[in-house]
Amino acid sequence: MAQILVTINGRTYPVACHDGEEQRTEELGRYVDAKVRSFVRELGQIGETRLLVLAALVLADELADAQAGSGRPVPLNGAAPDEARAAAGIETLAQRIEAIAARLETAHI
Repeated sequence: MAQILVTINGRTYPVACHDGEEQRTEELGRYVDAKVRSFVRELGQIGETRLLVLAALVLADELADAQAGSGRPVPLNGAAPDEARAAAGIETLAQRIEAIAARLETAHI
């Protein structure tokens, strides 16, 4: 298992991913960072936890829209097409963000 560093809102997080998925995971991290930075421009620095939760919710909404737009649920198994693989990556990243947000919440940073 590989480990990379993902920077979101100026903070760097170590993230584990499967070997060979480093580039895709870095791309997803940049996508999440862009979302968070757009929220900071709109709302200001409202707290890391809130920003990450907001990003997770927006990404989940985008995933739901993508699934609805296809007329069928996007399969999230290993044999899925590129769109499903991207959706699975976003879902995994959203779960990681939620875990980070929970840790930040309990750390009272």
